[in-house]
Amino acid sequence: MPILILLRHGQSLWNLENKFTGSMDIDLSPHGCQEAAQAGELLKEYRIDMAYTSTLIRAVRTLEIILKALNAKIPVKKIIALNERSYGELQGLNKAEVEEKYGNRQYLLWRRSYLSTPPFGESLRDTFQKVVPFYKKEIIVQLKQDKNILIVAHGNSLRALIMFLEKIAPKQINEIEIATATPRKYCFDSNLRLIEVSYITNQKL
Repeated sequence: MPILILLRHGQSLWNLENKFTGSMDIDLSPHGCQEAAQAGELLKEYRIDMAYTSTLIRAVRTLEIILKALNAKIPVKKIIALNERSYGELQGLNKAEVEEKYGNRQYLLWRRSYLSTPPFGESLRDTFQKVVPFYKKEIIVQLKQDKNILIVAHGNSLRALIMFLEKIAPKQINEIEIATATPRKYCFDSNLRLIEVSYITNQKL
């Protein structure tokens, strides 16, 4: 039975500084590199046949560190559809300062809602409309061949994919937060029916 593992990149330099990162190409922090290495340790017991990442350096480097920890040479594809959504004019701004200026309600709408669009940015719906067609065209084909797939991407591109995989309604997605470098495993049966969802940790959930 195939498995799909979703993983958000390790902490970036702008995560560390509490800034809106979005589509900006910001590297990992030293702690983010450590998180990626720890994720690699968690994945050692799994067979991974193919890996996908966005084109942004924080996701690319996270995957590189994981594969080094696994001592694995597997096919890797960089996919722009997996890139983080743009936060438009908010990118580079401190999140706490944005919340103070615009209020908690507007801040949360921009960050977590499905439909709300930051000034000159993209909504989660925009991201959904890029990620899900990629998944249907590329990943489903691999899973049907009983391949285990690792996807390293970003908070919002993964939230969009989780919406689709777990059939989460737009009104509920604002409650979903994805931690950095914590593998989330999806197990499917031979007909690609989802049978189990769990985080991979030192102690199995």
